[in-house]
Amino acid sequence: VYQKLNYYITMDRALIADLAEVAKDEALLQGVLMRIQEASNSSELVTYAPFTLFPTPVPKAVFLQALAVQTHYNTLVDRISQDPDFLQEALASTIEVDDFTARLFRIHQQILKEGRAQSIVLGLNRSDYMLDQAKDGSVSLKQVEINTIAASFGGLSSRTADVHRHVLKVAGKLEESRRILDNDPASGLARAVAKAWELYGSHRAAVMFLVEESQRNIFDQRYIESHLWKRNIPTIRKRFDNVSKTGSLDQDKKLFVDGREVAVVYFRNGYMPQNYVSEQTWDARLLMERSVAVKCPDISTHLAGTKKVQQVLARPGVLERFFPDQPGVVEQIRATFAGPLHSRHEGDKTVAMALAAPDQFVLKPQREGGGNNIYGAEICRVLQAAEGSSERTAYILMDKIQPAAVQNYLLRRDGPLEISNCLSELGVFGTYVRHGKDMVMNECAGHLLRTKSSEHSDGGVAAGVAVLDNPLLV
Repeated sequence: VYQKLNYYITMDRALIADLAEVAKDEALLQGVLMRIQEASNSSELVTYAPFTLFPTPVPKAVFLQALAVQTHYNTLVDRISQDPDFLQEALASTIEVDDFTARLFRIHQQILKEGRAQSIVLGLNRSDYMLDQAKDGSVSLKQVEINTIAASFGGLSSRTADVHRHVLKVAGKLEESRRILDNDPASGLARAVAKAWELYGSHRAAVMFLVEESQRNIFDQRYIESHLWKRNIPTIRKRFDNVSKTGSLDQDKKLFVDGREVAVVYFRNGYMPQNYVSEQTWDARLLMERSVAVKCPDISTHLAGTKKVQQVLARPGVLERFFPDQPGVVEQIRATFAGPLHSRHEGDKTVAMALAAPDQFVLKPQREGGGNNIYGAEICRVLQAAEGSSERTAYILMDKIQPAAVQNYLLRRDGPLEISNCLSELGVFGTYVRHGKDMVMNECAGHLLRTKSSEHSDGGVAAGVAVLDNPLLV
């Protein structure tokens, strides 16, 4: 079915070159933008975010399966975040050897000890999948990971559908252009933030985007900000150092930054060790967690998204803890798990398997942000170096998903216009708001397709490896 849709492989080279120019201009018109690397804080130097010239065929059944399971994943993440015993159990071995996760966990413990100041919980998640192709040609949906902090590209993916529709029309492929789905994660994400802001109950208080120093991907965030301003919800953009220098709590634990009351802290930073440049940065994170501001995510939801939790969930009987008497939901979630996520409990047997056939596995550290996973011969090197030590528990070993390669053109600034063998990853955005015990919103907010050349094992769009794409349902 993929081959039938690869109509562009036989297209005339001159037509491809024309379509590439049309596509780039349309991306600029539609606002599929990033700042140029060399000027990541200047609004004057922008380019189109990298994207595919054509949309990628995706089987309709697995696409719909990914959308359908998202609200259950939202519920799962939220229930994990409320289960301190489970988090303690799941992360015990990791926090012994991984300092970053240990620091986050200490904040989590302090908040539990003091008592959570805020009963409103806001989750903006993205569950990422690849399409595993079996030897018989059948395709199944397999989860790579779930992101519970700083899940990006909801803004830009809201603008790419129109780009691919236009390219297909110019190429004379009207029927295909009609099969590109409407997709607007930015408004869905903003709707959930707005709900949390309303529940907080102060019209003067702002939604604070906690952002990095250098922001190439600022427009992705600006789309969500724009939706909030249209609802007359004020937003501010602050960095960790702004919170360190001017952040404070009043006697009611209300958070003030630069004199402004903060209703919602939306973390678009704080997911990697290098985001915490000093003790003051860690103090700022704790200050925000102790406040009555709604955190997206709060510290326990951040921990619920770790790779180690993903590994533990794959063990028999664990999902049932969170969905008692709901075997249908358990089945839907479990159907998306990628092969066994092998753990320390299986000890040397697991390591021997990985050393014997490293190309069948992925070794994952407890990190977000793309570009961290370990493949092939490098797996052997890391496992052998950690032999006999507890260092191995800082990683999880996962069966490697084997997707079918599809050919496409990847459009990057200054990049060559040549056809590549490509692999894609489907992301589904989920939003939820809980107030005390009541789940007041639980939605699937849209999708994201990212595609990269098959020569790259790992890395996302922000990491400069993958490009934005759209599913063409088949």
